[in-house]
Amino acid sequence: MIGKLTGRLDGVHEGGCVLDVNGVGYLLACSRKTLDALSAREGVQKVLVETHLRQDAITLYGFADAAEREAFLALIEVKTVGPQKALLVLSGLRPEELARAIAAKERKRLAEVKGLGAATANRIIDEPAMQKWAVGRATPEADGSGAVGIALPAPEADDATADAVSALVNLGWKRPEAQAAVNRARARLGAEAPLEGLIRDSLKALAR
Repeated sequence: MIGKLTGRLDGVHEGGCVLDVNGVGYLLACSRKTLDALSAREGVQKVLVETHLRQDAITLYGFADAAEREAFLALIEVKTVGPQKALLVLSGLRPEELARAIAAKERKRLAEVKGLGAATANRIIDEPAMQKWAVGRATPEADGSGAVGIALPAPEADDATADAVSALVNLGWKRPEAQAAVNRARARLGAEAPLEGLIRDSLKALAR
């Protein structure tokens, strides 16, 4: 199996490129973002590779960095999402953007990826393994103030707020971060906001 190639870019075409390794040209299938990254570099460069064997073909998939390869491997585990659709996703979204979209369940954003479609986007977002992958990579960031995990004054206790915090903690967020996000969501959405709305709004804020 080939896991990495080091050589010079010899040509780029729709859906892939040729990497010249000591005079041997390797045909790699790549995302648009990997092709752009490789084209912007000069000289000898390293390309990470996943080798897929089928009865009638051997296909090499190339990646400019480890994050994209990890995203590719996660995507192809989703039912009906094969390597080509995974490359479509990664051509439209960087791995960190994909993680944020999945964590916040931004179905429309994922469905807008060229060539993907709503059904496949929903399948990716609803796949538990993809949610787990996304939460580990949608790193909590500051809310614009430069501080991370600073809790706001807690609103009056209610079941929806407590359940929303618990849901975020179960998804892997630390309780202070989860509480702060839910407090902000409650302040934005109002006292009558339902549990689902609180969770969705909080995840969007945490994934930014």
